[in-house]
Order: sequence, then C-alpha cells, then structure tokens
Amino acid sequence: MQWPRHGRHLIGGDTIDIHPLADAASAGFSSLGVPMGKVSRSFVVIGLGAFGSVVASELARFGNRVMGVDKDPRRVAALAEHLPSVVILDATDEGALREAGVDRYDVGLVSIGNDLESNVIAAMNLRLIGVGTIWAKAESRTHHRILSKIGADRVILPGLEMGRHAAQMLNNPAVQDYVSLGNGFSVVNLMIPQRLSGRRLSELRIQPGIEVLGMMRGTEYRSTRNDDPLLQTNDRLLLLGKRVDLTRFGDHL
Repeated sequence: MQWPRHGRHLIGGDTIDIHPLADAASAGFSSLGVPMGKVSRSFVVIGLGAFGSVVASELARFGNRVMGVDKDPRRVAALAEHLPSVVILDATDEGALREAGVDRYDVGLVSIGNDLESNVIAAMNLRLIGVGTIWAKAESRTHHRILSKIGADRVILPGLEMGRHAAQMLNNPAVQDYVSLGNGFSVVNLMIPQRLSGRRLSELRIQPGIEVLGMMRGTEYRSTRNDDPLLQTNDRLLLLGKRVDLTRFGDHL
C-alpha cells in the first residue's frame, strides 16, 4: 500500500497531520502519536463501519486509548476528531500493521463486515504480530467457526445476538433488558406493572432458583437483601436464574 507523505493532507474534506516515522520515533512516539511501549487498556479497532465506529467511539469515551483503522479515507476522516489515533491502511498487510504500531495495543477488534477474506486475514495478522486479546465480528455461523479456529478469543455475531435480544423483549414486554451469562443463566431487568403497585416483593412468590439481585427505582439502586419493599409502578427487578425459569416467571408477572 502507498502511504501518504508527511505533512498536512486533505482526506474526505478534513485536514489531517501525517508525521514521518523517523521524526515520531525520535520523540518517543509511533507514527500515529502513540507512546512507544505498551499502554494500559489500549484498543485497536479494524473496520470503521457502523459497528466498528460505534465501538471505537464508545471505548474512547470511556477514557481508553483507541486506534481506529480502515482502508477507506472517508471513514477514517469521519472519526479523526473522536479517536486518539486513526490511520488509513489495509489490515491484510502485516507489515503495515507493525509499522503503525498496532502490535503495541492490548486488545484488537476486527469489525470488517463486507469482506470475509480480509476479516479473517486481519484477525490472523493481529495474532501474528502479538496483540494479546482478539475479538472479531462474524457475519455467519461458518464465519464464526473459521475465526474461532484461527485463534480469535471472542467472536460475536451482532445480528444474531441483537435478534435474540429483541425477541426476548418482544415476547414479554415486562423484560426491559437481559444479559446472557452462558450455561442457560441470564440476568434480566423486569419492570413492575401498575397492577402490582403497592404489593410487597415477597407477594410475587419468586420461585426457587431465581435470585433477586436488587431493584432499580428511577436511577436509584436499592438492595433487597434484608428488605421486603413495597413495589411501585415501573420499579425494575434485577433477577438472576435459568432462562427457562426467568421466562416462566416473567410470563406470570
């Protein structure tokens, strides 16, 4: 890939400074302005489409050091003001990843969504250059298996996971949110309907196998460990248990 010469460059309508590798290295920084050596909680996101750009932006908002990578100059330019580092490169080029300093990041997310081959090669390259933890976005179950086989630590199927999430909440309107913990266990956020307002928590007759973790009233968390509170409309119970038990309880709430 042809790298841009150093200086100020107009990319997608934005002006971005590109610094020569030699000058940056002499100052203790990589060519992307990243301090040499490992940085705590550092992330590189490869593929800045809808999914990757949101993940990268949120990670940066949480205060992490984030590098965004894409071969599309327009996508890079769109995030230039939102991420600590952005770079235009082809992640199938192992040498380009090393030169950019990607090997000094702790966690890599491959979110290339429209090119399965590039997605897989990028994940392999992250492993080859020594990135410690690798997440990758898959587009299908077959793609998921391939990424798992080449050593991705976590493979996600956003469409499948969001579909299940939406179905769970559509099936029972009382379910405001839920998190799957694996092995059939989940944590759910159940909203108390108006008809149960004024009742005690104990009156719900929560079955064995379901544990009440607490309750949210507005933005306030309330422990229920040693309490039997009076419930109010729109209180939210945080429950832990087997998915089948939680579903059965929610259906009768």
